[in-house]
Amino acid sequence: MASAVFQPVIAVALAAALTGCFHSERIEEFGGPTMGSTYSVKYVRAEGVAPQAELKAATEAILAEIDLQVSTYRSDSLIEQFNRAPAGTCQSMPEGVLELVRAGERLHRESGGAFDLTLEPLLNLWGFGPRGQGTAVPSEEQLAEVRQRVGQRYLRIDGQQLCKDAAIEVDFNSIAAGYAVDRIVARLGELGVSSYLVEATGELKAAGLKPDGSHWRIGLEAPRDDQRVAQRILALDGYGVSTSGDYRNYFEQDGQRYSHTLDALTGRPVNHKLAAVTVVDPSTLRADGVSTLLMALGPEAGLAFAERYAIAAFFVTREGESFRTHGTTAFEQLFAAGEAQ
Repeated sequence: MASAVFQPVIAVALAAALTGCFHSERIEEFGGPTMGSTYSVKYVRAEGVAPQAELKAATEAILAEIDLQVSTYRSDSLIEQFNRAPAGTCQSMPEGVLELVRAGERLHRESGGAFDLTLEPLLNLWGFGPRGQGTAVPSEEQLAEVRQRVGQRYLRIDGQQLCKDAAIEVDFNSIAAGYAVDRIVARLGELGVSSYLVEATGELKAAGLKPDGSHWRIGLEAPRDDQRVAQRILALDGYGVSTSGDYRNYFEQDGQRYSHTLDALTGRPVNHKLAAVTVVDPSTLRADGVSTLLMALGPEAGLAFAERYAIAAFFVTREGESFRTHGTTAFEQLFAAGEAQ
């Protein structure tokens, strides 16, 4: 997978996460490349925790498995085999892929179709997908033709099989990284890790306390192209975090800006004032998908959706040359004065 399709890395772990090295417990870390980007794991080395080599091997095995199952950037992945198959095809899938489909179906249902796992042909058409031919505004005829091959209503699960009733192509890039983080966290727990900050391609989750008794902290980065500035600090314990934004993945044509976030109902890039949105949820998979959805919905509809489903979300909206921020009720209840409750 390529990082361009994933949400921008806007929620970043702070350097303060590495404090506490003078205690008997200590923070260790490892990382590496994954999904066209990187991953990192920081954890507290304590009694009962498996050796770092074992933790890293287990983490990278999960990442490799997910890549082989759902990457749209390798022709031998299970989902690309499914995508090449004709309409009317069913293919056996591992439980992980079916879990991703079910998560997508839930968001599709809750949003009235605004979230859709079958947008890959449209992403390619606009130049943002794995087979995009360069960013450019397509013609009305091209858009109409491609939209005939898009629609989550054509995707269904039958037992352990994934089936397509039209020639659709599935793209899990809006939820796969969050799913990977949840899988890694679960495996690390089995290997004795109880305090951690795990990040993959910008999606992250943290739990437990550092050796000095403080929470893991992240900074929500201001949506700027020229520099990285944290505009709010969050302390986490048992929550996943995902941020979507349009300020680093877009193109301009004839003076108009075209975002990589597509409106599933029109097939076009979104056109609103929402610059970025961060979602915090116990499930990183859920946070990943909801942040994409809220970015597609925009500031007004996105805020209404988040409040309706009690989602902890932090919106950054353009106001001329500046930005306005707003946290949902659930977000402000979860974080008071920047500290976890």
